[in-house]
Amino acid sequence: MIEYRIDRRNGVATYLQIVQQTKQALRLGLLEPGDKLPTAREVVEATAVNANTVLKAYRELEREGLAEGRRGMGTFIRGTLGRGSADSALRAELTAWADRAHAEGLDRDDMTALFTSVTEERFATNSANNNGNNNGTDRPDRGDEER
Repeated sequence: MIEYRIDRRNGVATYLQIVQQTKQALRLGLLEPGDKLPTAREVVEATAVNANTVLKAYRELEREGLAEGRRGMGTFIRGTLGRGSADSALRAELTAWADRAHAEGLDRDDMTALFTSVTEERFATNSANNNGNNNGTDRPDRGDEER
């Protein structure tokens, strides 16, 4: 079962942290359709957040089609965000990269900063090159291709 970690100093609304952490668990395959999310009471006891905040997060997950509430039973995962084998191969490459970076003396914060920097540069470059017309993909729209 997922355990939420709430950071009250990062400026992200608590309910969004719950939504983001649930999505991350889905992407990583830690949660799958049919899995039960912790009850609002369990989250409150573990994190000291307001029960209404937890319920707001769960409603957002339901709105996005990722979870469903079942009366008297709880909230269950309904959708998924993972892409299976493609993600597994990329994860293996990323794990190998992290191992090499650690062997070169980088610590967790160094690796996070480096990965974040590269990711931000990559997505900023894509946005600039595609004028925002690619709907979040790395491929240009047909209208952007040279003819």
